[in-house]
Amino acid sequence: MKRKAADSRVSPRDVLRLLYGHRRRIALAVLLMLGASVLSLAQPLLVKRVIESAGSGSPVTPVVVLLVVFFFAQAVVQGFAQFVLARTGEGIVLSVRLGLIGHLLRLPMRQYDRHRVGDLISRVSADSTTLRLLLAEGFTDAVAGSIGLVGVVALMIWLDWQLFLIVLAMVTLATVLVGSVLRGIAAASLATQQATGAMTADLERALGAIRTVRASRAEQRESDRIGGRARSAYAGSVRIAKLDAVVAPAIELAVKGSFVVVLLVGGIRVADRGGSVADLAAFLLYMIYLIGPIGAVFQSLSTMEQGVGAYRRVTEVLALPTERPTESETEGERETGRESEIRREIGRETGATPATASRGADRAQPLLAFRDVWFGYEPGRPVLRGATFEVPEHSHVALIGGSGVGKSTVFALVERFYEPDRGRVEFEGRDIRAIGRAAHRARIGLVEQQAPVLYGTLRENLTYAVPDAAPDEVDRVVARVHLTDLVAGLPRGLDTDAGEHGMALSGGERQRIAIARALLARPRLVLLDEPTAHLDAVNEAALRRTIRDAAAECTLLVIAHRMSTIRAADLILVLDEGRIVAAGSHAQLVATSEHYRRLVRAQQTGAIDGSRAGAG
Repeated sequence: MKRKAADSRVSPRDVLRLLYGHRRRIALAVLLMLGASVLSLAQPLLVKRVIESAGSGSPVTPVVVLLVVFFFAQAVVQGFAQFVLARTGEGIVLSVRLGLIGHLLRLPMRQYDRHRVGDLISRVSADSTTLRLLLAEGFTDAVAGSIGLVGVVALMIWLDWQLFLIVLAMVTLATVLVGSVLRGIAAASLATQQATGAMTADLERALGAIRTVRASRAEQRESDRIGGRARSAYAGSVRIAKLDAVVAPAIELAVKGSFVVVLLVGGIRVADRGGSVADLAAFLLYMIYLIGPIGAVFQSLSTMEQGVGAYRRVTEVLALPTERPTESETEGERETGRESEIRREIGRETGATPATASRGADRAQPLLAFRDVWFGYEPGRPVLRGATFEVPEHSHVALIGGSGVGKSTVFALVERFYEPDRGRVEFEGRDIRAIGRAAHRARIGLVEQQAPVLYGTLRENLTYAVPDAAPDEVDRVVARVHLTDLVAGLPRGLDTDAGEHGMALSGGERQRIAIARALLARPRLVLLDEPTAHLDAVNEAALRRTIRDAAAECTLLVIAHRMSTIRAADLILVLDEGRIVAAGSHAQLVATSEHYRRLVRAQQTGAIDGSRAGAG
């Protein structure tokens, strides 16, 4: 159920939902707390018995020994109970973190477009840590305090209900004061967590573009921006501390004040022989014992209010929808996956690839087809407007067009990062919405324009999609993308660290690693997003050879800008204003498409201008 944004309260049902999976440990902790409370509450009664025995001349040693045993037993049991509760609370926080991590990695792409990545990271780290206040500490204090409070109150009423009314009146006044403070703590906690999330997001933004920041001499501006967020978080934390500082003194004043009043009233009654010294001593001991449970309960309320902001931010993320497997991703899709593995094994044994092994069976059927596809990232602003085209099996297809016409959107729809608003995207003759996302993506390799290389070794990057790939398979794709010399020259070969974001590698090397990573999974289709956009002539030539060799293994769909890449394609698709306006080979399009000729002239002009700029 999605929580209203304005709702800042945490109901008992919310907490119980988090605790449900840990109910056995919680039950054990509660039983231990109950046992510790029984041992604690029996001690004033034993003191009363000692006083009465001393007054009547009876032996007091057995009772004193029993009192000492109860005292130490209560300490041991209570300590163990606190540990069990604390460990349970930490276990709950771990469960929340694991749930958040799994949830964040499965959000639809639209959610990443709407939320700052740094803020989402903050909810896993900072917010889940603060959530410990709500669970590991607040819940522990609430359980321990409530059990002890019920027992102490019951025995105080049993001993002297009139004196108890005095205590109740004083504590009620403190409760009214603390209640107003707790509301302020909840609001300050939410503001603090939001400021912390914004600080993390701004820091992630600056560090992610640190070279641009340095080149623009913007270190101080970014420091001021992030520092402002930090100061907002500091102000919220100080406000929480200020309000929290009211809670403990208010409780202490109420209990100590009532202690003085009870001592005066009870002393007068004993002096007038209207009461028993033993009863008054026991009652006063229970008042001392009352400080702990009352303090624990009120402190738990304060602590839990501090965790409310974190709880809200965590549940906001968990309320976001995730990518759901389609109904067809059942045993049938898993069977398709096993058939794919069998096909791969056949390819290894015979030298055939998955694409060539199936060409005879479905020669007339396109591998990929868009059928009147409409799509927009925002309502009323379509990027694709009835796009229709086919990508033949085992072909090399170039997708070209100006900036913003929808080329990358085509790739996003093929990968099912988004779903079409209208029309159909077909793969191997089937609507991809009828195929499980995992099964569909297993047939497709994606090489992004930036060719991201993850922190880790080259081997870990190459085998990212196929962690259990055999060494000979890894060597095969390394040779296929012409990285053998690079690997041979590294101090630890494939086990050499690639550096943060692959900065230890050149742009061309990162592109070829990304292609090798895609080819290792033996996909039916590889999507290449502007592979030569940022490469020099030498690296471009090496990458063209890699692309040519990759085309022997699978179908290629390439977003292309450079004429050298476009000419190498078997089929060129010209995209403009969200639809395909021309299709054919380079020679055919030069002869038949004015739009294509304008693109060619623009490319040639850009190349001439670029050479002049280089010469200058």
